[in-house]
Amino acid sequence: MAESLNRTTLIAIVVAVLSAGWAVYATRHPAGGSAGMGPPGMGGPGAGGPGRGGPGGASMANRGGGAPGARGPGGGPGGGMPVPIVSQSVREQAISRELKALGTAAANEAVVVTSKSSNLVTAIRFRDGERVARGAVLVELDSAQARADLAVANAALVESTAQYERGRDLLPTQALSKSQFDQIVAAKNANTARVDAARARLEDTVIRAPFSGRVGLRRVSVGSLISPGTVITTLDDSSVIKIDFAVPESNLTALRAGLPVTVTSVAYPGKRFSGKVASVDSRVDPTSRSVLVRAELLNGEGLLKPGMFLNVELQRDQRTAVVIPEEALVPEQNRQFVFVVAGGMAEKREVRIGSRSPGSVEIIQGLRVGERIVVEGTVKLRDSGPVRDLAKDLGGAAPQAAGPRS
Repeated sequence: MAESLNRTTLIAIVVAVLSAGWAVYATRHPAGGSAGMGPPGMGGPGAGGPGRGGPGGASMANRGGGAPGARGPGGGPGGGMPVPIVSQSVREQAISRELKALGTAAANEAVVVTSKSSNLVTAIRFRDGERVARGAVLVELDSAQARADLAVANAALVESTAQYERGRDLLPTQALSKSQFDQIVAAKNANTARVDAARARLEDTVIRAPFSGRVGLRRVSVGSLISPGTVITTLDDSSVIKIDFAVPESNLTALRAGLPVTVTSVAYPGKRFSGKVASVDSRVDPTSRSVLVRAELLNGEGLLKPGMFLNVELQRDQRTAVVIPEEALVPEQNRQFVFVVAGGMAEKREVRIGSRSPGSVEIIQGLRVGERIVVEGTVKLRDSGPVRDLAKDLGGAAPQAAGPRS
């Protein structure tokens, strides 16, 4: 039994060794291995193995491919067809750097309408949200007491005026002493002042618009008892909107009155409002290390409201520079290249870029105005490869890039 097992094991080992040897031979002689199934010297019919000639030997030699290194059309260097591309002429454009900030809209003039004294509302002369002119009556208060006070003051003034005139006639005759006449003059002046005060109190019972603008919502009703500080309504002059925004002190030297600003709001997607810097605060906030800048813009359509949250873009460092579309760049690690078209060939050239904006980039070095660059089709291009410019074939050019703003 043991002898039978040893014999079986020996046979399995021999078979495994022969199989491994045949696998090695087949990998080293693929042509011979595909033609015949036996080891060297035992080729099948037509195999033409070593040591045994036959027609198969010749046929195996003829089955091989072409000479090593041979390539089909277009496979070798310089054998490709022109790559279709779209080119564009390099031009200079006016660009500027942008400083972005967040601001809050404020009216050119704004006031909370209230009363100077406690009184009853007798009439309301405005409607919610309407425009009013300067001096227009907004609210009338109870004026009975003020009119009575004015009448008393006028009566006292009339009496003191009469005494003054009699004393003035008697003074030259020495019938009235100088001190008595001075008392009469003082009484007359005091009564005049009382009349002015009573008239002012009467005028305070009529609340007028201090400037032209648009009133807000009415907060009181006829018959309400109001006191100083009670909000009657609001009045805003929004023909000009002021925008206050903070700018880091590192940009302080670039700030000055007159710089153009562009304002956007989420309330009006796609709409841009233009204005200018009106003034720069004289102090830097020691906590945030920023300075407050105020810009103004016309609001003729009345779209912007006081208190709105706005995105502000401050344009500075305006200059002229070479700008190309961003898709013309071919990045390689930390370097940037473009393909320049000249004489039907594409030259790969390294460039230095400056400021960027969505869709465009500034070129500081590497391109000259008037050169043509590839803006579409850079994926299949190789340096010094032939190209076919579709922009020239169509008699047009690719759209020019918008200048970067930041």
